[in-house]
Amino acid sequence: MKILAYPLSILHYVVLSSLLLIFHPLQWISIHFLGRKTHKKVVDFLNILLIKSLLITGNRVKFSFETSIPENIPLIFAANHQSVYDIPPLIWYLRKYSIRFVGKKELGNGTPSITINLRHNGSVLIDRSRPQDAIPQLEEFGRSLQKNKDAGLIFPEGTRSRGNTPKPFKTKGLEAIMKNMPDGYVVPITINNSWKILKYGSFPVGIGNKISFYVHKPIKIETENIQNQISEVEKIIISKIEK
Repeated sequence: MKILAYPLSILHYVVLSSLLLIFHPLQWISIHFLGRKTHKKVVDFLNILLIKSLLITGNRVKFSFETSIPENIPLIFAANHQSVYDIPPLIWYLRKYSIRFVGKKELGNGTPSITINLRHNGSVLIDRSRPQDAIPQLEEFGRSLQKNKDAGLIFPEGTRSRGNTPKPFKTKGLEAIMKNMPDGYVVPITINNSWKILKYGSFPVGIGNKISFYVHKPIKIETENIQNQISEVEKIIISKIEK
């Protein structure tokens, strides 16, 4: 299987790179001339194509919801994080909520298509080496979600686990967001097997995997009980991780 992975990986990366390069100027044009709604449609289309490109290596994505998610209210999705391949399915399958990400500042380094989207869709990029600056950013992010009834997404582990054993949650970031969106809900998401795409490193790509996303029941934020709620969110996410 690994031998087959080499030629398929080359084809996958050719398609992936081409999509990122093609959609970068399309995003620039939509941002500067066509407006936010058009930019979002361009990004959504890019991400469904990125998901389809995984089929080249026999990797399939399944996305399911435990129940419906309330609309027109502030939402913060919280997910475990296994690989960069977590991102396109989250953007596509949660496209109705126009999610804005909490990411590391390195994602703003000019990567085609990725950086331009993060810089213009209201996401927040934090410097993990300066937590004293990150907390005010995340508090402001929470206030923005509250005010505009928007949706955000954070990976509370703070970095990719690169396996099926999640890292302990770093709770301060999620806490800062939740405290500032008292009318909102936190929505746990469990991600399985995306780490297997990169189990050999960046090359070759792991082939023939089933990557699953499970969106749990939303939890109404209780500003006086946030620490307990974050612990509950962590337990819920872990409960669906495949061993």
